[in-house]
Amino acid sequence: MVMSLTKEKIYRAAILTIPGIGSQRLRQLIALYGSAENAWKTQQFTDSPERFSWFQKFKHARQKIDLEKVESLLVKENISMVILGEENYPCLLAECLGAPPLLFYKGVLTSGQKGLAVVGSRRATAYGRAAAAYFAKELVKHNYIVVSGLARGIDSSAHQGALDGNGVTWAFLAGGLDSIYPKENSNLARRIMEKGALISEYPPGIPAEPGHFPARNRLISGSSMGVLVVEAAEKSGSLITVDYALEQGREVYAVPGPIFSEQSKGTHNLIKIGAKLVAGIEDILCELPPGYRTDFCKQQNDHLQTERRQSLSENALNEEASYTKDEIWQEILECLSDVPLHIDRLTAICKIPAQDIALGLLELQLAGKVIQLPGQNYVLQRKV
Repeated sequence: MVMSLTKEKIYRAAILTIPGIGSQRLRQLIALYGSAENAWKTQQFTDSPERFSWFQKFKHARQKIDLEKVESLLVKENISMVILGEENYPCLLAECLGAPPLLFYKGVLTSGQKGLAVVGSRRATAYGRAAAAYFAKELVKHNYIVVSGLARGIDSSAHQGALDGNGVTWAFLAGGLDSIYPKENSNLARRIMEKGALISEYPPGIPAEPGHFPARNRLISGSSMGVLVVEAAEKSGSLITVDYALEQGREVYAVPGPIFSEQSKGTHNLIKIGAKLVAGIEDILCELPPGYRTDFCKQQNDHLQTERRQSLSENALNEEASYTKDEIWQEILECLSDVPLHIDRLTAICKIPAQDIALGLLELQLAGKVIQLPGQNYVLQRKV
């Protein structure tokens, strides 16, 4: 059943139906008159707003809008609204400069859980789709909301992974909620609404136009503690989300892909300039701000410390043993694979002293058998 709609929400929704007036101008009207209702009803216009050409459009357009029809359409489409400041408004988005004064949503919207965005290319590869679904499924296991944009490719796989993990996911749309874009995701949208929500700053009747997508991306990053980019070409639209994330002080993560893949060039560039390389869920959870980390990180650190102590004990017993160069190389190569492994982890699982590992890694790099990745992670060099 649709929640009772307050007058203020209806006035805000009506204002947003006027062409050329979006969230930013609605925010200005509320600042000038104290509420959307006051702005709608006022006949006393000050000199200040008269300087805005769009304000003239607002004055004339409001006379042609039937508020009852606006409310009737929202009820018919089963669209709810939430005002900035209300309890179920996405809490992280509420902290952002320029947060929309009104959001439209369908489904269940609760702001208590933590959100993390998963975005990427619409032209995703099988590898990218699998990675997006995997990380989304892992995130909901740790009670994170997976936030994305319902687009083809990575977005769809992220939503699907969250649903397969029986978790909550939010989809931000670039148009009104009365029309799902792309249409082939209609069934996915219905599944999202069962536990999560479709969200938009646009009223029903507004199409998903090209210029709306960058604005939509700022809501995705703003509602999340961090943004995980799974696949992105060099000029991918996902990188716009990253720009917003950096402006909003969010963490940025990137999943490495095959070096020959065009769809991974953007993610590789992100890693080069400082994005966190993600090879496992722990690379996300343990890099979040301390207040948002879970017990999982403590368990991982405790486990690593235990392995390290065991390794030190074993190494102490073998201190007098002498290892040949071939033995050191063989031990390191058996521990490494295509999946990045941190040097601390390598030291914990190898049966040779730490100083031999460090020297062995250097020799193996010079021999072209091992590659060092950012953050002291190592992988095998595969022959092409």
